[in-house]
Amino acid sequence: MAVSIPQPSIITFTEMTNSISEIHQAHAQMLKTGLFHNPFAASRLISFSTISTSISNPQTLTYAYSVFNRIPNPNNYLWNTIIRSFANSSFPEQSLLVFHQMLHSSISPDKFTYPFVLKACSSLSSIDEGQQIHAQILKTGFGSDVYVQNSLIHVYARVGNTDKARLLLDKMLQSDVISWNAILSAFTERGLMEKARKLFEEMPEKNVESWNFMISGYVGLGLVEEARRLFDEMPLRDVVSWNAMITGYARSSQFGQVLKLFEDMQIAKVKPDNYTLVNVLSACAQVGALNQGEWVHAYIDKNNNKIHGFLATALVDMYSKCGCIEKAVRVFSDTKKKDISTWNSIIAGLSIHGYGKDALRMFSEMMNDGFKPNEITFISVFSACSRSGLLDEGRRVLDLMVHVHGIKPSVEHYGCIVDLLGRAGSLKEAEELVEMMPLKEEALGVWQSLLSACRIHSNVELAERVAEKILKLNPKDSYSYVQLSNIYAAKERWNDVREVRRKMRIQKVRKEPGSSMIEIDGIVHEFLAGDGLHS
Repeated sequence: MAVSIPQPSIITFTEMTNSISEIHQAHAQMLKTGLFHNPFAASRLISFSTISTSISNPQTLTYAYSVFNRIPNPNNYLWNTIIRSFANSSFPEQSLLVFHQMLHSSISPDKFTYPFVLKACSSLSSIDEGQQIHAQILKTGFGSDVYVQNSLIHVYARVGNTDKARLLLDKMLQSDVISWNAILSAFTERGLMEKARKLFEEMPEKNVESWNFMISGYVGLGLVEEARRLFDEMPLRDVVSWNAMITGYARSSQFGQVLKLFEDMQIAKVKPDNYTLVNVLSACAQVGALNQGEWVHAYIDKNNNKIHGFLATALVDMYSKCGCIEKAVRVFSDTKKKDISTWNSIIAGLSIHGYGKDALRMFSEMMNDGFKPNEITFISVFSACSRSGLLDEGRRVLDLMVHVHGIKPSVEHYGCIVDLLGRAGSLKEAEELVEMMPLKEEALGVWQSLLSACRIHSNVELAERVAEKILKLNPKDSYSYVQLSNIYAAKERWNDVREVRRKMRIQKVRKEPGSSMIEIDGIVHEFLAGDGLHS
């Protein structure tokens, strides 16, 4: 039911709208009172129906555009508002169509129009349209405006024409850090770090964003030490700087460095965001740092961060991998907004801890709640069946995955299913399944899983065949030599054990020492097998 709003308050009401129905209501009141024909009032309606982040979606943009088309003589501000809105949306091509419509109207583009249109070209990587608009800019005399020039540089840099972008930069009378950053970001995004470093050193002025582009570029190529050197040289850092460096360590599996850097971040009094917390929780999960993971959880609660999405997933994963499945279940149950990753995480956690039937129950609940399982879901479910010896249930899940959800088994799925069959003693069926795999060159891990099953069930004949398959794929695979040696030793076939070790020496195959990590008083220690030197 529409509420009658006094005319002076209509614009104020429009600026407070947070739903499409309220926009409709404001529009109706403007039409009723005649205020819609006032250019300022109409611009407010269109502007707030496109700018509001809570309601900016295709429906509201389409509605705003239909309102715009009913205005007899829209001014520059209205044209720019619509063009900007589409340029910032998920369908920027519409921005170019509106711009073309503007060119055929009585209103000419101004210096604010072109940066919006060029942003659309950048999002679409449309070099042809960008060049046409560049020509239009030169024709209309806006080529000397610094914002227009920066937008042009960004377009050329984004589509990979960095030479043209640099030429425009060199011709600028008053280039600023934004101009330089446009090219710098293009170099770093493409991994051209030598060019990026040269440009970075030439820059007359650098801001935090400039340093962050360089650090992220090095991190993207896995050059963590180079990134750290720059990070240490930074005069000022923001949360993006810390996140980029933390991400670099996380990607290179240097989880101890992730936790150390997070401690340094706290000392520097830089407030972490959810991206930081997710990376730190992931590191805690990998090294079993429960105390630090619980500290992060307490920090989240203390700062009233909403636990959902990736943050909820990271917490569930951390507690699961740190051995606290009860806390993982509690976090999952308390999460009001779950996504497929959150469900996958709790199913995987229950699987790891041997609660196969609970994992299957959670899997059923997930589908009953309307979530469609993906490839990762089925890997966790198969693992749960394998660890709990639920062979029949695993076969039913495989049938569900292939024939109901239409998901073709990947190498990971085959590995889980072979592990399930192997643990249950169905070794012949497992061997036949591996032989049926379409991608034989990717089957190394699957064959290794079958070899492990041969050791469990002391099947020497099959173990020899499987080891031969593995060594054809990788002649220096230490796993197959060690497992085969253990199988022979269990049967007291010592000559065969010596022969396996002789072949290892000939192939110069060395078994990598095992390692483990433990957290003591908040500090994570790593130990190698046979390590007698650790403090």
